[in-house]
Amino acid sequence: MILTLLKAKLHRARVTQCDLHYEGSISIDADLLDRAGILPNEQVDVLNINNGARFTTYAIEAPRGSRMFGINGAAARLAQLGDPIIVIAYCQMPAAEARNYKPSVVLLNEHNEVIG
Repeated sequence: MILTLLKAKLHRARVTQCDLHYEGSISIDADLLDRAGILPNEQVDVLNINNGARFTTYAIEAPRGSRMFGINGAAARLAQLGDPIIVIAYCQMPAAEARNYKPSVVLLNEHNEVIG
């Protein structure tokens, strides 16, 4: 049996940009993508803590050190600047391997700085 599990999570990031006219995706500081183990173009779910919106998109690199979390395209209607969000990536693996798997969880403060 193959199970779908949490691979990586960026927890309580703050939206720093909303660009309705960009083609889509979420822009994330490349340093934070690396820290979480999320690849550019990888599918992610974004959960808006303020309004409960959830959407699926893909991650793109924002400049390193920028602490950017930019919601792009149509999804920009689902978030506002400063909204706290959770970005989640998933993986699939055999059930036997999943029993010992540990996801990457990166906790952020209100300035998108790593706190845990």
